[in-house]
Amino acid sequence: DLQKQEERGELLQPLVFVLLVLCSVLLYFKVSLMDPGFVKSEEEEEAGNSEEQSMVIPHLPSDIKMRRCGYCMVKQPMRARHCQLCQHCVRRYDHHCPWIENCVGEKNHPLFIAYLSVQLVVLLWGGHVAWSGLYFEHSWDWLQHNIFLLMSFLLIVIFTIVVLLLLISHLYLISCNTTTWEFMSHHRISYLRHSELENPFDQGVILNLWRFFC
Repeated sequence: DLQKQEERGELLQPLVFVLLVLCSVLLYFKVSLMDPGFVKSEEEEEAGNSEEQSMVIPHLPSDIKMRRCGYCMVKQPMRARHCQLCQHCVRRYDHHCPWIENCVGEKNHPLFIAYLSVQLVVLLWGGHVAWSGLYFEHSWDWLQHNIFLLMSFLLIVIFTIVVLLLLISHLYLISCNTTTWEFMSHHRISYLRHSELENPFDQGVILNLWRFFC
């Protein structure tokens, strides 16, 4: 379809597709290489506390204090966790993503969502492009000539399902103002285990989304 449009001089859709692919690649490298929110040393920490760490959470016990990490020996703010693969404590730690080989944390989580969204659009469009190039015949010659395109289409379908499920799960957790780590390890986290509420950070869907994206 894109090739036919290009031959007819209709360059808008092919150009948009190429730009989306380029944008997804650039977002991938940006999210992979940027600081996810590593906890700094105590001297830097005092000068650069984030807004969320300085918030007073009324539903949390007052005796919960910052603890020192047993690996990198920095004081861990609330919602931070040490990643043994990155060898750093990460603010508002969500998870370590093997696909980007980096942690998803306070600083790169919104960009990670943007990357997933753009990647999903690219995969859906790429699946449509691959499907438009297929024409089915019941013969061995047809399979030999189309095996690469067919495998590409099946691979795109698998990746689309994975990215879609990942994006939906992250948007749900964001709307609840919780992280993957907090959701999976609620019973092992002191500030959640001793809280009056199941999720003391939840301020309602609209405010949670606003605080995360804006």
